[in-house]
Amino acid sequence: MKTRLLFLLPFCLVLAHAPAWAGAQKEEALSANVASAMSRSISDVNAPRLVFDDPRLGQAWLAEMSTRLQKKIPDAWMRERLLTAIQYESTRAGLDPQLVLGLIQVESGFNKYAISGAGARGLMQVMPFWPRHIGTPRHNLFDLSTNLRYGCTILRHYLDIERGDLYRALGRYNGSLGKPEYPDLVVGAWKRRWAWTAPPSLKMAGDSLPRAR
Repeated sequence: MKTRLLFLLPFCLVLAHAPAWAGAQKEEALSANVASAMSRSISDVNAPRLVFDDPRLGQAWLAEMSTRLQKKIPDAWMRERLLTAIQYESTRAGLDPQLVLGLIQVESGFNKYAISGAGARGLMQVMPFWPRHIGTPRHNLFDLSTNLRYGCTILRHYLDIERGDLYRALGRYNGSLGKPEYPDLVVGAWKRRWAWTAPPSLKMAGDSLPRAR
């Protein structure tokens, strides 16, 4: 493990200064009920795991997504750890993991140390005011699982506000509500790069796959 960390350190330092696409997500007052529900979601910490009714589907998904992500993250252990966390946190929030992969591609390019000009941080470019509202200042938004948990919880919140309207929810997420560029980029990345269908041999189990709501 020590050798792995020494190998990855220079790579991480370079990524830490890479630009991010994120806009200026607006800080808005939350009702007590909404803040409490989001806070419970953030506080419910479990070890990430693949969430599939059929384990064969999980392994097929992980293998395919790992191949697609290889150029961005060459290290197989880091790649599978990230993908497992993405699938777990997105499914837990009722989101399609493929959508979240598309969002991360646009927001940070899979750079967990990315910082936008507006100050958004990490893989899903979470604004630093969120821990004050639904978490704790001790939460590290550069931590992989923490960032994904916040990002998925926030996107779920915006989808609920917009009654399932994905384009408006994505606009809120990016701070560009009403403008088509960002939602088009995310949905385009989702459909062109990350869309996934179960292998034919596993089609019968395909109905259990998480899907966008």
